[in-house]
Amino acid sequence: MKDDSMDEPFILAKDHLKSFLRKIKKGHRLVAPVTNQHQDTLFCTINNLDRVPINLVDQAQNGIKSFLFPQQETIATYAVTESGYCFSRTDVHPEPTVYFGVRPCDLMAVLYMDVAFMGGIKDQHYLEKRQDSVLIGLNCNAPFANCFCSATKSGPFLESGFDLMFTDLGDRFLVEVGRPKGRELLHAWPQFFTPAEADDTQAQYQLSLEAMAGFKLDVYADQAMQRLAAGMVPESVWEQLSLRCQDCAGCAYICPTCTCFTIVDRPSGAASGERLRSWDACTFAGFTRLAGGHNPVPHKTHAIQQRFMHKLKYDVDKHGRPSCVGCGRCVGICFGGTDIVRFIKMAGEE
Repeated sequence: MKDDSMDEPFILAKDHLKSFLRKIKKGHRLVAPVTNQHQDTLFCTINNLDRVPINLVDQAQNGIKSFLFPQQETIATYAVTESGYCFSRTDVHPEPTVYFGVRPCDLMAVLYMDVAFMGGIKDQHYLEKRQDSVLIGLNCNAPFANCFCSATKSGPFLESGFDLMFTDLGDRFLVEVGRPKGRELLHAWPQFFTPAEADDTQAQYQLSLEAMAGFKLDVYADQAMQRLAAGMVPESVWEQLSLRCQDCAGCAYICPTCTCFTIVDRPSGAASGERLRSWDACTFAGFTRLAGGHNPVPHKTHAIQQRFMHKLKYDVDKHGRPSCVGCGRCVGICFGGTDIVRFIKMAGEE
């Protein structure tokens, strides 16, 4: 029977966080943001909590996409027999994983991937990793420099989409329960949690207001979506962006919602091999190239257009919301200045 009291917010003292995570690690792999020796903050697997400090201050340069949808994975093996090719699906045996410290934008990105990989024909490789995952989020008390999640309704605070959600209140975390997996964690180790008081929830509310006022970028995503829907973005915008784009696909690879992929067969012997799925990007020249060499999409002017139409129009038409979550990572990685914030600004100016 569901215990409704477990849906009320709780308090976890920061001094007890490491002990709580140690308990989690007994039955799960733990993935959290860590700053490495190169001063890069990345989500990675944590084997020893005493030797690897978790970084809950800086924005991780990656999301958790690569854990659920690897950059390259073997999805099948094949053998060449007298009757032809015989394919066998690669079995996936993912380790139950807790993703800790996931920001609201990255949580929304996982929900988008759920729709992409499980909304119609279910992708078993994604499904098996996803169903063994637990998402513990961390609300953003202060937006990062390139963030604009408020413009895409992806943060900085979330009320749903998580198993547990943490809010940093200084010397303690306010912990909200979302889905059953989060409730199970609290049921398993109730000794770490105490009921939240009214002052705690009021402090969280005040932090959410301050976070909404803390964005440094003015991004009018709704306006850009309206102009795309009405066909009001002139060709000159796409031409200017295309001149600047260097086809590096850094934006697609760092984006937590880009899910395009290509499939190739790689021989491992004279009569056997494997079928690989790898990330792809719509800005690559070969993304829409056909087997005979013809490309129905004029690359120089329409590749970058495909990217932003996908993010701000096609997904809005299909799912009712953009597939950009406002994390701002593409703003930092694009050396050509063709990130989505620049496009939104150009579309508004035109």
